[in-house]
Amino acid sequence: MGGYTEQRVLQVEDVERLRHAREVLSTEARALALVRDRLDESFCRAAVLLYETGARHGSIIVTGMGKAGLVGQKIAATLASTGSRAHTLHPAEAVHGDLGRISPDDVVLALSYSGETDEVVRLIEPIKTIGARVIAVTARTNSRLARLADVSVVLGPIEEACPLGLAPSASTTAMMAVGDALAFVVSRMRNFQAEDFAQYHPAGALGRLTAPVDEVMRTGDQIRVSHCTLTVREALIDAGRQGRRTGALMLVDDAGVLRGIFTDADLARLLEQRRDSELDRPIAEQMNTSPTTIRQGTRVRDAMAVLSSRRFSQLPVLDHLGRPVGILDITDLIGLVPASAAASPSLGANETPAGRSAA
Repeated sequence: MGGYTEQRVLQVEDVERLRHAREVLSTEARALALVRDRLDESFCRAAVLLYETGARHGSIIVTGMGKAGLVGQKIAATLASTGSRAHTLHPAEAVHGDLGRISPDDVVLALSYSGETDEVVRLIEPIKTIGARVIAVTARTNSRLARLADVSVVLGPIEEACPLGLAPSASTTAMMAVGDALAFVVSRMRNFQAEDFAQYHPAGALGRLTAPVDEVMRTGDQIRVSHCTLTVREALIDAGRQGRRTGALMLVDDAGVLRGIFTDADLARLLEQRRDSELDRPIAEQMNTSPTTIRQGTRVRDAMAVLSSRRFSQLPVLDHLGRPVGILDITDLIGLVPASAAASPSLGANETPAGRSAA
């Protein structure tokens, strides 16, 4: 009985904890909805100012104290990753020499929910003396920070999710969301594309997803290419490679244009069905003449969408003339391909469940 009672108490406590957690999230969600509806022309002016700063090769300097400063670090990182030159500046360090980091071509994004944070407010006049512009993100239009700034994005009153109503929570969530909104609006104004995003994210999963397949595909001795007029046996011998090999043999004509694919699964099918004699027949009779392919320069994420939706293990990569320049193998994308797509051992390279690729 004692064990059951203890378990029951824990369940009740968990229910209360979940209720409180959901209440926190609901409070923050309501804050975001309120701030969303409060955005006005000042937001647009702030976005234009940020965009123009980048156009004249200036930097966006983000500053804030305490929790707002931490939010500022994230906002600066988002701006930088979406095409805007952005840095953070600690307000306490700024008045001890770091104001020298600011140039007349820069704009300072100053964060303070109250708009009265001394460390932030006292920076504004020196910043303006340098010649830089100031955008404030704050709660009140009549705060000192809002009055001193060139543009003020006003969040309005926000109920904190903290049970004591003291710890910054919903207000910092709203501040961060507005920072995201500014970054992405400016990014759109800059016509920032996935290729640009890849340039700033060369490492990790994000970089690989937005990179061209040329950077991850197998090429040279790692691919098998043969002529479409050979027999199955001749083509397999002709395309033999030492070391790492792919499960797809790409068949080309005299001009090097891809005419079909013959996979390890096709070979296994001939052997399982005791059709050994067809090994000495033209491979053109057995190859898939309409394989799914991708063009050189395709982004990895788009190629992965084909691998996932068609449940392929390999995709030939062609140049603009239709000649194979490489092959994308699903095993080279482990960690990026959804588990459901990777777990498909029954299908051969570039095959559908019916045994042939879709066009």
